[in-house]
Amino acid sequence: MDEIKWLEVTVNTVPEQLDQVCATLAAAGMDSLVIEDEQDFLHFLEQNRQYWDYVDQELLDRMKGVTRVKFYVTDDEDGRKQLEQFTRGLDQEYAAVPLTENDWAYSWQKYYKPLEIGSRLYVVPQWMRDEPIPAGRIPFYLNPGLTFGTGSHASTQLCLEGVEEHTVPGRDVLDLGCGSGILSIAALCLGAGSAVAVDIDPKAVDVAYENAAFNSIGKDRYTVRAGNVLSDAALARELAQRSYHLVLANIVADVIIPLAPQVPNLLEEDGVFLCSGIIDTRTHEVESALQKAGLTVTKKREKHGWAALEATK
Repeated sequence: MDEIKWLEVTVNTVPEQLDQVCATLAAAGMDSLVIEDEQDFLHFLEQNRQYWDYVDQELLDRMKGVTRVKFYVTDDEDGRKQLEQFTRGLDQEYAAVPLTENDWAYSWQKYYKPLEIGSRLYVVPQWMRDEPIPAGRIPFYLNPGLTFGTGSHASTQLCLEGVEEHTVPGRDVLDLGCGSGILSIAALCLGAGSAVAVDIDPKAVDVAYENAAFNSIGKDRYTVRAGNVLSDAALARELAQRSYHLVLANIVADVIIPLAPQVPNLLEEDGVFLCSGIIDTRTHEVESALQKAGLTVTKKREKHGWAALEATK
């Protein structure tokens, strides 16, 4: 069967004309629109932290001031007739770029390169595991898939820097909101004794275990659970039956704040709580919540408008 070919059609506009562009396209029969708007994009990222790691600084820069609408038609006679029909009433110019079906599934891989974190970590997409590792670096292999991240987002990088600094060989780690497992698996690669990881998305369990296996880490050292420690009292009690040297939460401010009261019961006396995913304008809210919970903020890291905090008992 011949490969289906597509045209990606992009209509550049401005925020005040966005609704009119969408209405014009919808009235012409196009009901599958992709809207790219900087403000909506930033709000989406804050509310959907599982997608952060697909967003590098290059993309954030490209989104600055952007308001555009995209849609897709087949790259053939029928598709071009549709394109003419959909764009007939538009005042804005548009661009149509050929896109093959293969692009949908695999083109995202070309955007991922090995990533140096701190002074030791080296995050490597698993399909590049045969590439040489820089001297002095500890490789950490990861398959981002299409749901969870790779560590390219500033928030994850900040937390990984803290993981590198505070992982103690033989000591235990708890990763709350683990996603791909990147933070807890990195700690295990750095010598942590064992790690427990939790995420509200059940798909995270298989993804994290798969990434652990890429790094020769088995279930004897790594346990991944699906659940919500804020709403599941039994899960919260189970996790608190032991304490951890390092507790990680790369989530968002709206989750870290209600989570803060649970943290002291999870930490060893000399343990460290690392939380990230905090938009810098909300750092003071999180600091206040940690202090009310009896924690002392000892360090703040910042990068590209995001903040990470370290706290101790």
